[in-house]
Amino acid sequence: QVQFVESGGGMVQPGGSLRLSCAASGFTLDYYAMCWFRQAPGKERQGVSCVSSSDGSTHYADSVKGRFTISRDNAKTTVYLQMNSLKLEDTAVYYCAANTMRTRATMPPLEYEYDYWGQGTQVTVSP
Repeated sequence: QVQFVESGGGMVQPGGSLRLSCAASGFTLDYYAMCWFRQAPGKERQGVSCVSSSDGSTHYADSVKGRFTISRDNAKTTVYLQMNSLKLEDTAVYYCAANTMRTRATMPPLEYEYDYWGQGTQVTVSP
């Protein structure tokens, strides 16, 4: 059974940092594009950052460029999202997701192509 479990969320002050983890079980990351999405209250879910398996290339939404870093450890079947210089507008539930149709990620990601999702982890940025 495929399962993704996100962790690392929490509450942080503006300017702070968090590192999210997405641990996969029953699934190998080697061949699939992986993305982090987020959904803020009252807003649509958006792609934040993605990493390709084909060449390891990374992609970021403009709103997080220079602040967030995505990485993957295929041996540990884990994808990470390092978030620095957090802003109030980064507050959201963050989800990791896998695209079993593609090895190369795009930005923005096509959400319908992502067929495995974690349950989400809450990130709250508050003074």
